[in-house]
Amino acid sequence: MEQRHLGRTGLRVSRIGLGTLTWGRDTGEHDAAEQLKTFWDAGGTLVDTADVYADGAAEYLLGQLMEGLVPRRDLVIATKAGSVPDPERRFDGSRGHLLAALDASLERLGTDHVDLWQVHAFDPATPLEETLQALDIAVNSGRARYVGVSNYSGWQLAKAATWQLAVPGRTRLASTQMEYSLVQRGVEREVLPAARDLGLGLLPSSPLGRGVLTGKYRHTTPADSRGASAHMSGFVAPYLDEAAGRIVDAVATAADGLATTPLHVALAWVRDRPGVAAPLVGARNAQQLSAALSVEALSLPDEIRRALDDVSAPLHHYPDQDWSTL
Repeated sequence: MEQRHLGRTGLRVSRIGLGTLTWGRDTGEHDAAEQLKTFWDAGGTLVDTADVYADGAAEYLLGQLMEGLVPRRDLVIATKAGSVPDPERRFDGSRGHLLAALDASLERLGTDHVDLWQVHAFDPATPLEETLQALDIAVNSGRARYVGVSNYSGWQLAKAATWQLAVPGRTRLASTQMEYSLVQRGVEREVLPAARDLGLGLLPSSPLGRGVLTGKYRHTTPADSRGASAHMSGFVAPYLDEAAGRIVDAVATAADGLATTPLHVALAWVRDRPGVAAPLVGARNAQQLSAALSVEALSLPDEIRRALDDVSAPLHHYPDQDWSTL
């Protein structure tokens, strides 16, 4: 698999990453092991997790698999901290919480460092410089090699990245992780331009539109799908509207013309967008993951890419669009 630099850093990652959102909950040890082995065999390196995925079980499972299945040195392990199970405060970006969470993640993962440590979301109750100081401490102590953020808006990302670049010795942000797909292009308004200008690589989550862009929901909701799951149906529902349906139809038409699958078309589109480092793909089993990873051989023709751009184009008006282009 092709490797890419993560933003303006020396860290190289596979251009498709493996997501572990369901590990330890819907995905058990056997399926997780098969997925990790399939991913590694295909040349994949970037594995993304978080301390809150399955209440820590995803990290623990990944740590167990690294012990005997795949060498730790062959993987780029990314995890996140900052989300908390508290209805009164969904995110905690305090220095104390973040560093304690990192130590707990390292213990579950069974490693002395992570390759990429990310703040899961912006915490308005904590001064940003305090949150960012935790990232500096993590790198300076050797517990994290690179750092990034996740789910930051455009102004939040620009402020954080600029703060880190303002003083020599602070650790520059390597990445931002955001949802990005043909049915969710909101990052193109402000986040992606900021990331590209400041040298951060974008790690798109849900690059298949929460599964909708595979075409599986075009006519019905499969019984074994996330859309039929009691705890995931609400996650899929926003992309089952008429507007998303038109985009899915266009993806299916392109797939027919290229003799490939809607999954490949949708994934190739987001993988090759300017500023994208590596879309993060989650799968139910190794067979599903293997099908996604075979996108490596596909590059979309320009006319297909432009057609998909047009059918999925979000409305960018003042002030989201650069004044000079209006």
